[in-house]
Amino acid sequence: MPTLNWIGKDKIINHHQEVPYKVLNHEYGFSENEKSKAPVASGNLIINGDNLEALKSLLPKYEGKVNCIYIDPPYNTGNESWVYNDNVNSPKIKKWLGKVVGKESEDLTRHDKWLCMMYPRIKLLHKLLAKDGFIFISLDDNEIHSLKFILNEIFGEKNFQAEIIVQSNKRGQTYKQLAKTHEYLICFSKTDKANINELPTDIGNYPYQDSIGKYSIRELRNRNPKFGRFNRPNLFFPIYINPNAPDDIGFCPLSLIKDEDFSIEVLPLNSQSEESCWRWGTKKVEENILFKNDMSSIFGRQKQDGNWGVYDKYRKGTVKAKTIWTETEMISEQGTSMLRNLGLAELFQFPKPVELIKRVLLLASDENSIVLDSFAGSGTTAHSVLELNKQDGGNRKFILIEMEDYAETITAERVKRVINGYADKEGTGGSFDYYTLGEPLFDENNNLNETVGIEKIREYVWFTETRISYTIQELASPFLGIYNDTSYYFIYEKDNLTTLDYESLAEYVQQKAERYIIYADNCLLPETFMRAKNIEFKKIPRDITRF
Repeated sequence: MPTLNWIGKDKIINHHQEVPYKVLNHEYGFSENEKSKAPVASGNLIINGDNLEALKSLLPKYEGKVNCIYIDPPYNTGNESWVYNDNVNSPKIKKWLGKVVGKESEDLTRHDKWLCMMYPRIKLLHKLLAKDGFIFISLDDNEIHSLKFILNEIFGEKNFQAEIIVQSNKRGQTYKQLAKTHEYLICFSKTDKANINELPTDIGNYPYQDSIGKYSIRELRNRNPKFGRFNRPNLFFPIYINPNAPDDIGFCPLSLIKDEDFSIEVLPLNSQSEESCWRWGTKKVEENILFKNDMSSIFGRQKQDGNWGVYDKYRKGTVKAKTIWTETEMISEQGTSMLRNLGLAELFQFPKPVELIKRVLLLASDENSIVLDSFAGSGTTAHSVLELNKQDGGNRKFILIEMEDYAETITAERVKRVINGYADKEGTGGSFDYYTLGEPLFDENNNLNETVGIEKIREYVWFTETRISYTIQELASPFLGIYNDTSYYFIYEKDNLTTLDYESLAEYVQQKAERYIIYADNCLLPETFMRAKNIEFKKIPRDITRF
């Protein structure tokens, strides 16, 4: 598979592993007009902080659990004034720190900086995504080709789903020689186990109705010229129509057996009387003739030219999404108009339209999905989640990450107004917890940073061992939990060295298991005893895994 190289790539391939793990500090909870210091524990999060560090901080609870990721990163147009801030241990990259990325003619390494910024973030997003999950990324011509290279590298070329064209500006950018009217929405799945949803159709346009519901009709003959009696002989057979027993709208019953009632024979022939074939075999035809309540889901009907045709009732309420989205609700102006209604238009430029993200959610989430946006901007993703939940009664959760100062004044404020209602719009209801990035778990000497609190340390140790979420245990006990018949203990005291010996073993290890992993500062148990009892000692902090 072709790969892309750029200045600094060798230094950032594993940079996501070097990023310090920082804890998340809860600032407040918000629930329909009420703000409190206590968490509301709704599962909805807004995090203010560098998105690379924030993504790392989400791993203990969310690795492999996010169902849908949508991000709208800097397009790298040269007009955005974004700053490269990742502290990569390389003199070549360190000189970029804190500097605004300039225009093409002014900054010959702007593409390299963008790729160095995006690569470790996509690596962590990949870790957070569930096996059946999808990532959607909005972008334009400036970096779309480079982005696809690194997505192929991280997600795998076989997991590419689509490069959707979104008409974002109907008039076009007329200051260019060609009036550009579109952007891209690139989609990858985590694995080949992921199945994208179809979009709901407007069944209100179905012209017929019976006791089951509305439907349209389709000819049962296969219209694809590649298929016919010559290669599908089992799908070429006669179907017989009873013309003397039409229902109220002229639909006549069918049979696979000819008799004096079912006297009209119909073969799958095209308008030139050439042989094609049916879409169904005899078994399925018979099943649908005897559909339910003595009502057939297929029937015969006379055409305008006097010939007879066989049709089925089409009730499907969904359709495959297309790769070109030109609907008016997708254009960028809709996002600005929405912010204007929210009273925030003067504070944020170029927000994405709610209907764009809602379509992404319809394709890549279900009613209980976790949705992540690590370039949250004005909060359109949370707005979309809340609206869609209200529409279909879903319980989707959102996680927003925004590094800029407006995370509180714009991003979170928008979500509050959506929850409570704005202008003449009824509120969606809901709640969220607001977090900031706290201190790193390890200090500059790789010792545990005790100021973060013992519970955060225990949660981290449990996750590095099991890769599953931590259930809070009694703090007075070193017991962390049991997973895969292994019992985990973290014998730790803030101001004292701890020792694993016969006395501490008898005092603390009460849970029966096939195997025991015990953390402490020192161990005095003989190796032969530990092997016999299936005990593995891990030294604090040396043996605490860094990720």
